[in-house]
Amino acid sequence: MTGTTRNEITWTRQAVLDAMRGRLTVSCQAYPGEPLRDPRTTAQMARAVVDGGAAAVRVQGLADIAAVVAAVDVPVVGLWKDGGDGVFITPTLDHARAVVRAGAHVVALDGTRRPRPDGRTLAETVRSLREESDVLVMADCGSLADALAAQDAGVDLLGTTLAGYTGERAKTQGPDLELVEELVLGCELPVVVEGRVHTPDQAGQALRRGAFSVCVGTAITHPTTITSWFVAALD
Repeated sequence: MTGTTRNEITWTRQAVLDAMRGRLTVSCQAYPGEPLRDPRTTAQMARAVVDGGAAAVRVQGLADIAAVVAAVDVPVVGLWKDGGDGVFITPTLDHARAVVRAGAHVVALDGTRRPRPDGRTLAETVRSLREESDVLVMADCGSLADALAAQDAGVDLLGTTLAGYTGERAKTQGPDLELVEELVLGCELPVVVEGRVHTPDQAGQALRRGAFSVCVGTAITHPTTITSWFVAALD
């Protein structure tokens, strides 16, 4: 696939899963007001991590998703963060539809059992997406109960993204490996470990505990935070 762009490759649902299986997804995100907050920069970051071996990339924001889809030849996990409290990761069906239109091959959305802003259930959201598109759906969960409910709702992938952020579980220093084991044993769907994976050893531990794939963001693509870790260590 060298020399091609993502737009030149047709990804079936199974091909996306095969690409991600046992491999690294890298989250390329910057937030309003940050120096790297520009779709062109996000696309360059995505190309850099793909050159390093990333099997997929996770991207926030419609313009960034479109820019990355055009720049890389790996599956793109897309999401749209809107708001800062409660359900804000691709919170409504309209947000999910927009992520699909931007070109994402996996739509990541809030997979918790909390009320959604548009009043729809997760199952209703997934069902509507299925009627309109062949896109994969990843549920960002905060607990085993979330994951089981998301599985029943018809999603394709379960993420540990919200572990420690919904009040159901304590926030662990690194990835919530205990939750990983619970999901692997208690659910039938592939489990993507995401959230506070800060070292290669932690990523390896996640796979050894049965994870389908590992997503790393801050430790690779957020230089402001990485720099602060070193500054704190010197202080």
